[in-house]
Amino acid sequence: MPERSIAKLLSKNDTGETGGHQAGILVPKEENILSFFPKLDASQYNPRCHLRFLDSSGTFWEFAFIYYNGKFFEGTRNEYRLTRMTKYIRQAGLVVGDEIVLSHDGDRYQISHRRQRQAALNEAGVLKLGSGWRVFQI
Repeated sequence: MPERSIAKLLSKNDTGETGGHQAGILVPKEENILSFFPKLDASQYNPRCHLRFLDSSGTFWEFAFIYYNGKFFEGTRNEYRLTRMTKYIRQAGLVVGDEIVLSHDGDRYQISHRRQRQAALNEAGVLKLGSGWRVFQI
């Protein structure tokens, strides 16, 4: 299986700069992003799986991929999140505009990051907004 990678440009919510206590980084319900992660059983309440990511220093980080599906169990939430990342983000000194890169080749997951880059502008010079996620293959 070829290596597959996705990247997330970090927002203030992701880095904790808003002071909120969100449950991890929001993962959009886009098939090209969700297919990076293992399938979760939506018939269960808040299904999750724990994934071990290796960084470039040889440290393993355990993150949880969770489908908060309470909306279908008399609740309100219907979203995917990647949680337990705060320690990695803080230890790496990541800030808004930095990017985390998640890769996997079969069952081997890796994490890395890229420091802040120039803001993306469209042809008219207007800042392009979006979810901050992108998919690429290596």
